Amino acid sequence: MADMEALKQESRIFNPSAELASQAAISGMDAYRALCDEAERDYEGFWGRLARENLSWQQPFTQVLDESDAPFYKWFGDGKLNVSYNCLDRNLENGNADKTAVIFEADGGEVTRLTYRELHGRVCQFANGLKSLGIRKGDRVVIYMPMSIEGVVAMQACARIGATHSVVFGGFSAKSLQERIIDAGAVAVITADEQVRGGKQLPLKAIVDDAFALGGCEAVRNVVVYQRTKGKIGWTEGRDLWMHELVAQQQDSCEPEWVESEHPLFILYTSGSTGTPKGVQHSSAGYLLWAALTMKWTFDIKPQDVFWCTADIGWVTGHSYITYGPLAVGATEIIFEGVPTFPNAGRFWDMIARHKVSIFYTAPTAIRSLIKAADADPAVHPDRYDLSSLRLLGSVGEPINPEAWMWYYKNVGHEKCPIVDTFWQTETGGHMITPLPGATPMVPGSCTLPLPGIMAAIVDETGQDLPNGQGGILVVKRPWPSMIRTIWNDPARFRKSYFPEELGGKTYLAGDGAIRNKDNGYFTITGRIDDVLNVSGHRMGTMEIESALVAHPLVAEAAVVGKPDETTGESICAFVVLKRPRPVGDEAKQIAKELRDWVGKEIGPIAKPKELRFGDNLPKTRSGKIMRRLLRVLAKGEEITQDVSTLENPAILDQLKHAI
Repeated sequence: MADMEALKQESRIFNPSAELASQAAISGMDAYRALCDEAERDYEGFWGRLARENLSWQQPFTQVLDESDAPFYKWFGDGKLNVSYNCLDRNLENGNADKTAVIFEADGGEVTRLTYRELHGRVCQFANGLKSLGIRKGDRVVIYMPMSIEGVVAMQACARIGATHSVVFGGFSAKSLQERIIDAGAVAVITADEQVRGGKQLPLKAIVDDAFALGGCEAVRNVVVYQRTKGKIGWTEGRDLWMHELVAQQQDSCEPEWVESEHPLFILYTSGSTGTPKGVQHSSAGYLLWAALTMKWTFDIKPQDVFWCTADIGWVTGHSYITYGPLAVGATEIIFEGVPTFPNAGRFWDMIARHKVSIFYTAPTAIRSLIKAADADPAVHPDRYDLSSLRLLGSVGEPINPEAWMWYYKNVGHEKCPIVDTFWQTETGGHMITPLPGATPMVPGSCTLPLPGIMAAIVDETGQDLPNGQGGILVVKRPWPSMIRTIWNDPARFRKSYFPEELGGKTYLAGDGAIRNKDNGYFTITGRIDDVLNVSGHRMGTMEIESALVAHPLVAEAAVVGKPDETTGESICAFVVLKRPRPVGDEAKQIAKELRDWVGKEIGPIAKPKELRFGDNLPKTRSGKIMRRLLRVLAKGEEITQDVSTLENPAILDQLKHAI
């Protein structure tokens, strides 16, 4: 791992305001340390207390942690509960029945509000509809839906009857969908006729039909279709049915199916280093406990808050911080169908102003693209909007580079909102390392310290602890309740991927490199282990080089990959988006030299990119994730043969073929 001098020298520290700290769930570093000490002293007692205090149990547990079959850990094993009951019924019983649960804003701006009572009724009706189709506890249901109230209802309805859902992001191709339907052994698919994004109607049901045409989906008995646009779609009699017709005659009450703590709540597929998707399996009790706790700790959620997570339900962030976490704590939340740049790049700021959002949680990719938009058009700069309702900002999905952090802090939070820079993964179920808004002094670019009970460490390839200031591999030394339980249908791959024998077989391998600050012990994530470059024997995280590039005043966004090099073993290839039109010819050469020299100055000569490539954008999925695997192919000069159907902007690939 690299020396990370640029990040180690980051000296800007931002303390929580006294007012926020005094009212926070975890108030001050002494309170944080007290919780950490409790976990250290009595690990099982700590988690047992939190599970009893934060969840409603139909059958209380007597055993907290079962390690007898490590790494297949079991939490609260003899307890029973229902996730949907904990999210909805509890709010009917505790005085929240008429509180707004969801404010849904459609792509075109139409707004729908639902109270907890209304949401409970919708979930129960759909749960009864699923039961009428013969769907039972333990069945798997694939959900391929747009961002919508109906998507959340479908997930909650599955949880209510004990069916295990597997949500597939609405931007995935027919082939990707087919693979997931087959691997999960789904008996039903829930989808929509079309989805609406950026003013465009995009197919969903047609892609489901294409997935079936590829074969292997014979276990699916029904396809339930939410009518979003009334677009023309294909129809298979006896298999396909409309969602509104299915629920029309159903009662708005449904007794929850009480399930064991370890009952699989969902399977969520994530890409692996081999390219074949891994079905990450999560439990019911442990997962929900952490989703609720992190709402309270990380977001410091209050009854009057309006919470907005901009993620899609197709990703784990949308599971934990849209479908389950906010509802489990009785919050009011925004669900947004559209994209941040339609009808213009001020959409996020406009929505925050109109809905009086107090907690805003989005991705660095979105922030960087909105920085670029605001620089190009002052009319969509956040300064033009009333963002005074905000009290807390969050970042998720990838490390946020310090300059984007500062822009977010100054221009969106007006230097009064803490930024919770959250590190976590699909496999962890919820936040792992993050500042606490009422306790942790913040440092731009650092996710700071692990949450109480998360025994994170940095080790070398043999599992030996490394001193602060020396980069290595991020691990978690003790199991925790919301962790992945297994890879669906592939326990051997689960062991190999996450609990390798080289680390003793019981230590969780996060797959990320990290470094801890020598002075305060703060963690900084340096990139995936397979995104660590080895140039002439020097190891560098790609994130380090990307942060240096983006700190240059001309650069809006950058992605760095390695390419084979006969001399140095690996060389650095940087893909760069400028804050101005894409340069060509001599001008491109001049800017490329300037950027190389800049990186050399920021990190050291060894970190200078050997190649730079300029584009109008980077290849991204519709959720805004940069597809680095495609950049690696381009860097090698090879033809792209992988599926690019999830790309928002496939034409960008041609621009990025040419090196300067």
